[in-house]
Amino acid sequence: MGRIAATLLLLVLCCSPALAHSAARGFVLLLPTGYVIFGGALAVLASSAIASLLKFRPSRSEVGERLPSARRSLFPSLVSAVLLGLLIWTGFSGPRDPAENLLPLAIWTLWWVVLVLLHPLFGNLWAALNPFSGVHLLLNRALGGRLEPPPLRLPVSLAYWPAVLTFAAFAWFQLVDAGPQDPSRLALVVAFYAAATVLAAVAFGPKAWLGLGDPFAVFLAQLGATAPFTRAGVRLPGAGLLSLAPLPLAGILFVLLTLSSISFDGFANSFVWFAAIGVNPLDYPGRTALMAANTLGLAGSFLALTSLFMAAVTFGWWWAGRPRQLLPLLGRFVFSLIPVSIAYHFAHYLGDTLLNLQYLALALNDPTGSDANLLGLAHAHVTASFQNTASGALVLYTTQTAAVIIGHLVAVLVAHTMAIETGCSRAVVLKLETPLACFVVFYTAFGLWLLATPAIT
Repeated sequence: MGRIAATLLLLVLCCSPALAHSAARGFVLLLPTGYVIFGGALAVLASSAIASLLKFRPSRSEVGERLPSARRSLFPSLVSAVLLGLLIWTGFSGPRDPAENLLPLAIWTLWWVVLVLLHPLFGNLWAALNPFSGVHLLLNRALGGRLEPPPLRLPVSLAYWPAVLTFAAFAWFQLVDAGPQDPSRLALVVAFYAAATVLAAVAFGPKAWLGLGDPFAVFLAQLGATAPFTRAGVRLPGAGLLSLAPLPLAGILFVLLTLSSISFDGFANSFVWFAAIGVNPLDYPGRTALMAANTLGLAGSFLALTSLFMAAVTFGWWWAGRPRQLLPLLGRFVFSLIPVSIAYHFAHYLGDTLLNLQYLALALNDPTGSDANLLGLAHAHVTASFQNTASGALVLYTTQTAAVIIGHLVAVLVAHTMAIETGCSRAVVLKLETPLACFVVFYTAFGLWLLATPAIT
């Protein structure tokens, strides 16, 4: 026995550091998902075929208003500014655990998921809630109206390009950076973004900057255009997209970037991606070790989606005999991908959001980490058991699948209506929209595969 103990002690002393870490959990969905993927793609294909036989155009009341510019609502905007300031302070001074600090939970769950998903239901809420228009209005009043008109004019040629670059940086920080959940790191990024946005609004005016330069104001306004519930009443989901003017090239790239980033977020956790970059998914090395590969993957997903969309629309335009200018067609048809983006946003974040909302409630119960019990939840515990049972996984997967299929069905109908609006004959419209419909069917299958494929969770 003494020899065995001495041998074990010698092995321990001679071993080099193992650089160990806790591995993430691998989740494999044991359901006949192949049938679901095939059925979902077939449903979208059938709806596209049926839509091609119809000559449908929503009425003006169903379409609603054009994409609104940023409304200058002082009170809700200032409330948002105060809350943002408190959250940044909490990020610097609150608990170091991201699951206990209000800033990561508020940014990544309450704002980036819950608030974002309210826009496709109730319209552009961010136009009134964003904290920057109210700050600009106060500054303008304090300076005796010297900020109107703004000192600079945003060149037309630069429209949407700041949004593209800023959203690309945001996507990289969220999906690639080593510590997007770290409270102090996130607080620094949010503070820098807020200061830069206020300065840009002062320089170019809130209407120009929040309408064409700020990525989140642009993104949320586009999502809000799909809302069925408006001040004028109820309309068809996605019908508001039909009233939007064609986007320029930068605006097209912006929409494609928002969709490709959420798609890569799902793909980057899949066993397929880990196999492609030579990483064992059950021996997860951490985000730092994957930064180079994920940077290339994020850029590659954007290039792949852009190439496929451009090729589909361009081929349809060429096949139809070039009935209109190509760029305006691209700028119109890209709006049909916004319902797809909404569906992926909901499906991808559903499981994490149900979990993180529980952490958010506990963080609100003790926001400063001082053992407070503001909501009486001191003895409550976060549970994920509903995701780990057969019935819970089935309900979750069914909800996600339904959302993806519905989003693609709306996309097909929006694209078909936009093709009809060109005023071309039925035969020309059919040629114009068929390649795009095939692209949407392919993306349906890809999205459903992302939900079903083995992944690190």
